[in-house]
Amino acid sequence: MINVLLTGVGGQGTVLAAKVLAQAAQNKGWQVRTAETIGMAQRGGSVVSHVRMGDASAGEQVNAPLLTRGTADLVIAFEPAEAARVLPYLAPDGVLVTATTAVQPVTAALSKEPYRAQDVLAGIEGALQSNQKLVRVDDEALAQLVGTRKALNTVLLTCAVMQNRVPITLDELKEAVAACVKPRFVDMNLQAVEATVKALG
Repeated sequence: MINVLLTGVGGQGTVLAAKVLAQAAQNKGWQVRTAETIGMAQRGGSVVSHVRMGDASAGEQVNAPLLTRGTADLVIAFEPAEAARVLPYLAPDGVLVTATTAVQPVTAALSKEPYRAQDVLAGIEGALQSNQKLVRVDDEALAQLVGTRKALNTVLLTCAVMQNRVPITLDELKEAVAACVKPRFVDMNLQAVEATVKALG
């Protein structure tokens, strides 16, 4: 059984990324259940997607879609503060893949203390258990390389798949992207996969 949690803010493509991940697992014949918890997503609020996958050929049954705390083998965060928010869900040997660019919430303008992504990331690193791993993704640099931030979700999915914590190959990821993304955006997203692999490979 593999448990994945994806988190971000409204408009970053978190739900679509979860759909792509679920499609890739289904294409392998795995049993998959997903769920989203969406707050004020259209106002830039939190979005959290749960993806649970089990190898049907090994008799693994996925009976519920929601992860419990401490069970996420992989967390994919599109924003540092959202990564910090879901950190309790990370398994004792889990991997957290997070973008490093902050999305400033409205409350930041009203606060005396600025919201700095590096401070949040340092706090996450300090809170990790010895067998947990933090992977920082320079999403700004990769977005420039890809040519657009619209493929951020695909960039982060690619980085996550490269951690070998989900039973999905890059080719299987591309196949799922082609199946889930609107036709006019497929090429852009497939190019994002290739550019990310080349940059991190």
